[in-house]
Parts: sequence; C-alpha cells; structure tokens
Amino acid sequence: MSFLNGKSILVTGATGSFGKRFVKTVLEKHKPKRLVVFSRDELKQFEMQQTIQSPKLRYFLGDIRDKERLYRALDGVEVVIHAAAMKQVPASEYNPMEAVKTNIMGAENVINVCIDQEIKHVIALSTDKATNPINLYGATKLASDKLFVAANALSGRHRTRFSVVRYGNVIGSRGSVIPFFMQKRASGVLPITDPRMTRFWITLGQGVQFVLDSLERMQGGEIFVPKIPSMTVVDVAKVVAPECRHKIIGIRPGEKLHEIMITEDDALNTVEFDTCFAIQPASDWWDKARFLKKTGGKKVAENFRYASDNNPQWMTPAQLAKILKREPIEI
Repeated sequence: MSFLNGKSILVTGATGSFGKRFVKTVLEKHKPKRLVVFSRDELKQFEMQQTIQSPKLRYFLGDIRDKERLYRALDGVEVVIHAAAMKQVPASEYNPMEAVKTNIMGAENVINVCIDQEIKHVIALSTDKATNPINLYGATKLASDKLFVAANALSGRHRTRFSVVRYGNVIGSRGSVIPFFMQKRASGVLPITDPRMTRFWITLGQGVQFVLDSLERMQGGEIFVPKIPSMTVVDVAKVVAPECRHKIIGIRPGEKLHEIMITEDDALNTVEFDTCFAIQPASDWWDKARFLKKTGGKKVAENFRYASDNNPQWMTPAQLAKILKREPIEI
C-alpha cells in the first residue's frame, strides 16, 4: 500500500519542473485524498491547469514569505514537499536579500506553520550547491537545510518530522544547462566555462522517485543523498550539440569546478545504503546507534568525500543521449 494513499499533500513551488512532475506522478501512481499546488505565479498555475487536471487537485496562490497565507494553505494537510526557492546563482548574487527572504525566511515560515498545523511529514529539497557553498544561493540553501534538520527538535509534542533531500543537476529542468545548450545550437557555438568541470546528474523522474522513497524511510533529521552519476560539462555539450564548436569563457563568479554532496566533515555522520547516503544530525537528540540498527545502514570511512570528480559512477555520452530522447526538455 502506498504511503501517500488517502493523505492530503501540499507542494510548495509546485509549478516548477520538479513540482509538476511530482504532482503528475502522485496522481498517476498513488491515491491521495487531496493534492495542493502552492505557488505565487498565477500564469504558471493557469498553464499547469491546462495539462494536469484531477478532482483531487487544488490550486492555491501564495508565497512562502507570507506566513498567514501558509496557515490557510496547510490547514488539514498531512505531508509537505517544500520545493519553492530562488534557484538561479546570478540572480541570487545580484539580489541577495531576495534570496535570503525566500530561501531562509520562507523556509522558517514553512517550518513554523507546519509545526503549528501539526503536519506529519515534511521533506525539503536541497542542492549540491549547499555543500561548502561559495555563492549566495548555496549559502541560503545550507541555512535552509540546517533549519529543517533543527526543526525536529522544535516540534516537541506536535511530532512533525522534517528531512532534506539533496541532489545535483536535474537533466532537462527549466533554466538548467542542457536547455541552455539547446538554445545556443543555432549559433554554432557553445560557451564552456572550463573543460575540466564536472557535475552530478539526475533525471526529473529519478528525483521525484527519490523524494517518494525518502518519505517512506525518513525518521526526521536526515539529509538524504542519492547515488547518481557524474559527467563532464564538455561531454554533455558534445551530446546535446555535436555539431557546435566550444568557446572557453572561464568559471563565472560563484561557480565551482566540481560539486560536492558530502564533505569529509559530514562523513563522520554519514550512513551508506544501496542506493543512497543519509547524513545524520550532529545533535544530542539524535540516536546514531538506534538509527544504524533500525535502518541497516553502514558508516562510511572517516575520510569519505562524495564529489562529482571522485564519483565511482559516471554517465556515458550514449546513456545521456538515450535519456534525452525520452525526457521532456523545458526550453
């Protein structure tokens, strides 16, 4: 029996690439009582309504910065997936307080209202850029991750449980590098920041399924990290536009050569499973021994580091080409 059957679910930022796929998947494969789309853009909601329709769907206009609106939206909800965020690195660098207001203060609003409304399970979406961040977007998402983990100690008698899912670049999501390369194909030239650059890659479908799996296994406090492949940005460019030449433009401000999802410091609290890792809270209220016994996970080595350049799993150009044939790309 599905974990989500008969439950009322709300997704913040639900008109984004992840949110739309999550909503569609839940409606097709599960039997929720109610599924609430919560976002601030009326046009995107209108467009989503034209393609995803169900008597179980509710479209709720609102901003996570607006705490009172969240109270109304979360009334009677049991499960929350928090996907709303400012995600563009350059936009966050140029509008820093806007990123802080949405990614940190908005996260605090979601946490407090979820506790007050006695939501049972909350999962927040994170990013590899939150690990050892060098840009403001990553820094705000790190702060958000810390808030959601610590929220488990705040919920008290309400027993709301919060966990985080952290993964890398989503293949084909709106505003990402693959749609960007597709747009640039007509020019015959693709801008490449650095030929050595590597990234983690995951499909939208895999990201949605990982969130669903994490919902079922979460105890509250974990940061779940999937085992996903790496690929160089140059190889991605060759698959997307093999006819184009490359122009090296250098790494942009706030950009890394390689992304990290688990640092050596996090390794002290990290447990490994067949398909993922779980970073445990470094807090007194967390029982590491109990977690290991209950989940059957194993500790990683003390010097463990999970990064896109030392990843044992790599995606081949043929594998990416196969994915691009079946995955819808939002340009």
